[in-house]
Amino acid sequence: MGQPQQVTHLSFIRRTRDLGFIMEAVRALLDLSEQRERTCADVDALAARHLVEVTRKIADLTALPRQLSSAILTCDGGAISECRILEAFAAAD
Repeated sequence: MGQPQQVTHLSFIRRTRDLGFIMEAVRALLDLSEQRERTCADVDALAARHLVEVTRKIADLTALPRQLSSAILTCDGGAISECRILEAFAAAD
């Protein structure tokens, strides 16, 4: 692999990681990018799975300010063993 191709691969990896793809998916996408004769079906499937995950994360992040505010408001400043914020974190999922 020549230096220009290495730079291209590094840019590809950086961009896909910036978009939130996990390394396993980045490797798969990079491998697929080398198989020029294949159809885009596998790439489409990876992107679709990632879209579902991103959409879920956005929903979680959208709810986060309300959840944190609620947890903070319920804090009575007592002992850590009774901390409502830590209880809320433990109950997540």
